Order: sequence, then C-alpha cells, then structure tokens
Amino acid sequence: MGGPALPPKENNLFKLIVKSYETKQYKKGLKASDQILRKFPEHGETLAMKGLILNCMDRKAEAFELVRKGLKNDLKSHVCWHVYGLLYRSDRDYREAIKCYRCALRIDPENIQILRDLSLLQAQMRELVGFVETRRQLLTLKPSHRNNWIGFAIAHHINHEPAMAVNILDAYEGTLEEDFPPESERYEHSEMLLYKATVLEEAGQPEKALEELAKKEEKIVDKLGLREHRASLYLQTNHVAEAEEIYRKLLDVNPDNYLYYEGVQKCLGLAPNGGIYTSEQVQKLEQVYNDLCKKYPRSAAAKRIPLDFLEEDAFKAAFEQYVRPVLKKGVPSLFSDLRSLYSHPRKVEMMEEVFLKIVTSLETSKTFPGSSDVESPSTYLWTLYLLAQHFDQRRQYEKALSYIDQAIAHTPTVIDLYLVKGRIKKHAGDPVAAAALADEARTMDLADRFLNSECVKRMLQADQVELAEKTAVLFTKDGDQHNNLFDMQCMWYELASGDSHFRQGNMGKALKKYLSVEKHYNDMVEDQFDFHTYCLRKMTLRAYIRMLRFQDHLHSHRFFFRAATSAIRCYIKLHDSPPKAVAEEQEAVIAGLPAAERKKMRQKLRKAEAKAKKEAEEKAKEEIAAVVTSKGGKKATHVSRPVDTDPDGDKLLHVEDPLSEALKYLRLLQEHSADALETHLLAFEVYFRKGKKLLALQAVKKQLVLDPSSPDVHRCLIRLFESLDKQPKPDSHADEIIHNVIAMERASLKELGSKSLLDVNRDFLEAHGDSLKHRAAAAEISLLLSPEAKSEAIKIVEDSSEDHASRCTIFRCFSCLYSNLAMLCGSFEKQWRATSKKWMASQGLCSCTSVVGDFFQRCSCCIKVVSTLCGIVPLFNIF
Repeated sequence: MGGPALPPKENNLFKLIVKSYETKQYKKGLKASDQILRKFPEHGETLAMKGLILNCMDRKAEAFELVRKGLKNDLKSHVCWHVYGLLYRSDRDYREAIKCYRCALRIDPENIQILRDLSLLQAQMRELVGFVETRRQLLTLKPSHRNNWIGFAIAHHINHEPAMAVNILDAYEGTLEEDFPPESERYEHSEMLLYKATVLEEAGQPEKALEELAKKEEKIVDKLGLREHRASLYLQTNHVAEAEEIYRKLLDVNPDNYLYYEGVQKCLGLAPNGGIYTSEQVQKLEQVYNDLCKKYPRSAAAKRIPLDFLEEDAFKAAFEQYVRPVLKKGVPSLFSDLRSLYSHPRKVEMMEEVFLKIVTSLETSKTFPGSSDVESPSTYLWTLYLLAQHFDQRRQYEKALSYIDQAIAHTPTVIDLYLVKGRIKKHAGDPVAAAALADEARTMDLADRFLNSECVKRMLQADQVELAEKTAVLFTKDGDQHNNLFDMQCMWYELASGDSHFRQGNMGKALKKYLSVEKHYNDMVEDQFDFHTYCLRKMTLRAYIRMLRFQDHLHSHRFFFRAATSAIRCYIKLHDSPPKAVAEEQEAVIAGLPAAERKKMRQKLRKAEAKAKKEAEEKAKEEIAAVVTSKGGKKATHVSRPVDTDPDGDKLLHVEDPLSEALKYLRLLQEHSADALETHLLAFEVYFRKGKKLLALQAVKKQLVLDPSSPDVHRCLIRLFESLDKQPKPDSHADEIIHNVIAMERASLKELGSKSLLDVNRDFLEAHGDSLKHRAAAAEISLLLSPEAKSEAIKIVEDSSEDHASRCTIFRCFSCLYSNLAMLCGSFEKQWRATSKKWMASQGLCSCTSVVGDFFQRCSCCIKVVSTLCGIVPLFNIF
C-alpha cells in the first residue's frame, strides 16, 4: 500500500470498503470511506475506492474526480492505478485501462489480480504479444493453478504459435497424477484433450493428433466429437478406409447430417472440383446414394443430395421421386429446400415440366402421374403453392399470381398462401399490395409473432413507417416499445426502417436506425469480454477459440455491411445537400409572407412548438409509468435506461463534417469487406469528394480487379480521369509528384491506355451494347464528357435491345435520365414511360397497370433522394 499507512482502526475500515465493493454493499462501503476521510481527507487509496464505489452507483463524474484526486495524492500506489484502470474498463476505454494497469504493475509487478485483469484486456484488444507475456508471468507466479497453464497455451495458440501451445499442454499433463481426472473434472479434462488434438492439427501434426486421441480415448467424454475429429484427421492423413468407416458409423447415428455425406464422398474420391462433377463421378455417386437410400429410407438428405449432381433424365426421375412425398405431407418449406437448384437453367426447365405434369394429373384425375392412388385435396393445394413460388423465382409474375390465386380459391384459410402472394407482389413492384396481403395474413392469426414481423417488413418496404411501428409494438413489452426493439437487437427492423426513411429523404431518422445496427455489433464485441474468464474456468476451449475467430470477422457480417454502406450513403447525401436548420427554413417561409400574416404565422409556430413539447413530455411520462408497472400490474424491480436526447436523429443530421463520419465506417468495410465491390465504390465516392485523388485511384484499381465490366466501375473510372484532366498544372512539388504518379498509373490501366475518354466510353458501349444498365452508364458518361450531346445520350438508352430488364435497372435508367440528362419532360417523358412499360411487361407486369403507375410514382419520389448517388446504387434496396 503506497502513501502513509493508516492506523489499525482505519486500516480495518479500508478492508471493509474493499469487502463491501466485492459484495456490492455500496452504501456500507461509502459509509466506511467517509469515516476514514473525515480523519484523513487526503488519503489517496480511500479516495480511489470511494470513487470506484460511486462509479458502480452510476455517479461517473464524481467517481473520476475522486479517483484522479486520490491518484494525485498517492502516485506510487498500485491500488490507485488499478482503480483508475477499472474505471476506464467500465467505460469500455480499454486502451487507457491497459496503460493504468501497466503503471500499477511497475509499482507491484507480482500482483496477480492486476495481471489477471491486464490479460483479459489484452485478449479483448488482441494485443497478442503482451497477452503471451502476461500469461507467462501468471504461470510463473502460480504454477499450481490449472487456468494459468491453459491460459498460457491459448495465448500462444491465438498468437499463431500452435507448436508452443502443444508443448505447454504437454508440460501441464506432466504435472498430473496417473489417475487424473476425478469424476467431477472428467468433462473439463476431456475438453482439454480434444483441444490439444485441435492444436496439434493446426500445428501440422495430424498423425500425432490421432495418436493422442487413441491414447486418451478412455478419458474423452464427448464420443461424438471424438469420432468426428478422428474422421477428419484420417482424411487429412490419407487413411481413407478408416475415415469412411467412421463416417458411415456416424450416418447410422444421424442419417440427415450433410457433413457426414460430404465426408463419405471425400473418402471415395468423389468430391466435386470447384463444384463440378465429372461424368464418371456422377455414375459412381448415383450408385452410392442408391445404396444409402435403401439403407436409410427415411433420410431426406440421402434423397436430396443427388439432385445436386444428377443430370437430364436421371435428375428428372429423382426429382419427381423426391417432391411427391413432400407434397403429400404438405411441407411449406419445400421451395426453400429446392432454391439452390435454380442456378442450373436446364434443371429449372425439367423441374417446371415435373411441376406442370403433377398439377395437370391432380387436376384431371386427383392422382400423381402413373399412379392410381387418389390424393387428398391438400396435395393439389401445396402443388399450386409450389408452382407459384417457382414462377415467382423465374420472374414470371402473372403465372405466379394465377397459381397462388387458384390456391387461395381452393383453401382460403391457409395463411402461407397470402404471404407468398404478398412476396410475389413485392417482387413484381407493388409493395403497397404486398403490405396489404401480409396484414391480411397477420389478422388471420394475431398470436403469431412471425406473421407480425413479416407484415412489418412489408409495410416498411411500402414506406408505411407509422403503420409498421404501430404493428411492431404489438409484440413488445408495455411502454418503451421502440427502445424494446433496440434492446432485442432487432436488426432487420432497423435496416428496413432506415431504408424506408432514406427513400423518403429523412436522413436523420435513417442514420439513427443504421447506427443502431452498428451499436449492436459493438455490443457483440463487448459481450466476448466475460468469456475470457468463463471459458478458461469451464474449459470450453474449442468453443472459445471459435468465438474469438468469429469475433475477429464480426464486422464482415451482412447486416453490418448493409448498415455501414447505407450510413455512408446518408453522409454522402448530407455532404452534397447540407440540411438547413428548421428555424432557417421557417424564417425563409415567413419572410415571403405579407406583414399582417407574419405575426399570425409566428404565433401559430409558437403554439405548435409548445404543443409538441407538451405531447413529448406526456409520452415520456406514460412510457416510464408503463415500464415501472409491468403487464401483471407488479412494479418493476429496476428501471435504468439512458434518456435518448435525439430520438429523430437531428444531431446526426447536422454533423460538421459528414465525410469524416463516413470514413469511420468506410475503414471498417475496407478492413472486413475488402472483397465486396460496393466497399470500393463507396471509397471512391468519399475520397473523390474529399479531393484525395490517389486514394480515389486506389479504389478504382481495386474495383477493376473485382469486376472490370461493371457499369458502376466504368462510371468511377471515367469520372476520376475526367476531373483530373480538368485540373490546372501542379503548382507545388507535392502536387507534381501526385500528378506524375497518376499519369504512370493511367498508362498502366489496360482499360484506358493511350485512348481518349470518349473512345473508352465508346468501346465500353460496343462491348456491352445488349445490356440496358451498361447503356445507361455509357449514356451518363457520354453526357459528362459532352454536355451538349443530350440527344445522343438519350438515344444510347433508347436503342437497348434487352427484353428482360429488372426493376432496379429501369430505375437506374430513370435516375440517369431524370437527374443527369434533365430531359424527362413533355413528349420524351411519354416516350420513356412507354419504353419502360415494355421492359416491365417482359417481367409479367403487362396487365398490372397499377403496379407500373406506382413504379413511376416511387421512382419520381426516390430520384430526389438519390440523384447525387447515381454512381453508387448497386446494392441500394430502393424497392
């Protein structure tokens, strides 16, 4: 203990403070600390401990002030530094906490508690070299503790030193008695042995791993995990006969595990090369799976897997044999099971033939083709249901609607039919009708949470935000409904809501939703902290390593990717069109009124502001009351929620530098989603606007590696060099260096070479003339390079011969013509609408005139929002 020693009485009080903190008796601890401070007001460690207790009571400002004061009074106290680190840790400022712990260890280098706390933070922050050293110190100080041995091994393992981890585990086993483990520790020891085999495998010693598993088999509790690991190791060491034997025994245990079938195929040398099977492999596999189907007649996997490799008549026969019993049973998820087959055009045609043959036979004779057994009416119903989904997948929406309408007429009480019809309407471009159908399905079973969620999603896609919110809160706790959705980490809802607000131009609310998703991922990163001690104590080592590796790639998850990319677009929009303050807008409106009207308008605005404030206060009181009193009428035990001072995202809307905010999320995408084209498209847009030409060029080069034929990449390439060509000659040495580097890089790009930008655009159009979206890009670039040539740019789009343009592609053309060609007016608008209707008719919408009209209405609204984002819309879910 640093500083002057306390007298015995006060020293006992100090021990009471520590004990009170550990047992969470905070008031008792405060009382004891006040007793000491009355006599020794400058005692540093007491001040620090009092601050730590206040921090636990959510009085953070006072806590930091007291701890800093205590540290100032006693700089050589490891307790003060340790407490200071604990405060930073509670604030999730782990870097600063590590600094404080290091300062504490300089004073007391063998303090085990501080070393433990430091190791946790190093594992959390992936300071692996420091983590290894800290775990070594802990093992040196307390070698009798099992966790110190295992922790030291794990430190080397995650520091990419598996061989050293194996040596440590060997040394640990050398300290154990021969009859170890006792009955109470069998599971923990078993997990350690399986973990050791995993580390040996990663160290490139699969043979030794097999030896270890054979030697310690009796001590391993998880027999299934043991067999799976052995089979994998036998495969790696080319002991295919032994591996096959194990996999076949595993199939006896679980004949529906796809991984076991995959293992058998590998053992037989029948695994596909890049997803492609040879004719010889197909022939052998057909026989293998025929035998497996006979052995496991009730296994769905044994019947489903052959559909992936069979071709032509063999596929057709196996497919019909597979779907018939499922249609009999009425399994709604059949289409989801078959969806992966739609990447093979020939198989899709044969599937359609089978579906139509079955439905025709059921309509005429109520039997399957070639069968005399009369089927129940539900078989016909589920066949219609499957056909509707099939034609929806093929974008033949009129046929899909026809079949689902027949199914609804057949049995109008089946809820799944309305959901599928809504999905078809949504794909066909009618989100309002889709939302109405989803709501109809929801009202058929008000207790079904899935139906409620599906309805909310469709409402948000139709931009019915208020109605969606009212529907969503039907399944949340009473009171603080939207915070409840946030607490549940309901990310699909936040993304859909954010997209809807974005489409409507409400950037503040959109950002609020997108950044909520980002907050959830930060919480997930924080959630791993407790597992650094828990997994060592419980010895769930393999799961712990998987969790650490999962966390390392957490930000590559698709929900985070969508939230980050959407947030970046919002910030780009805010940079391009900075929002005016509400007061400024109101004053601008008032200034244009006559003098007599101004006074009335100001009074009206003041009353409206007062009314809104009063309503907000009443709503807040109602929510607090609802949270305090639960549904059963009982009072809640604890209410602790930080007040949201910016519920509508107004502060987010008025950030000083939107592009700097965008960069925060862009860097995460560049680190974790570097293989995604959209990452580099957004990087270009941000760097281009910030005037960082070299970084913009770097983004374009990465785009060209990922997809050189993309129309969005073509836009970025030409926009970059068109802007560089307009720049004056460099007037500084640094600018000259940048200019020379860009010139060298330009010469090295095969897409440019020595050609002019007009020639590059012309070549691009010739290479991709059959694609409407490529023509739209070429038209946009043509206008950029030759602003006077509007008619030529329009003609590029009009001359498209593509008959199956998607709604997204038509929207992009609409966006290009509206925002860049500025020619959507008069006779041309009518001509463009007629052309677009022709394209949309190719998707099965020829008779859906309301859908086409709604499409144009939505396009006109959305163009106002995305006109500045024309080059970065590829994954923007505008519909």
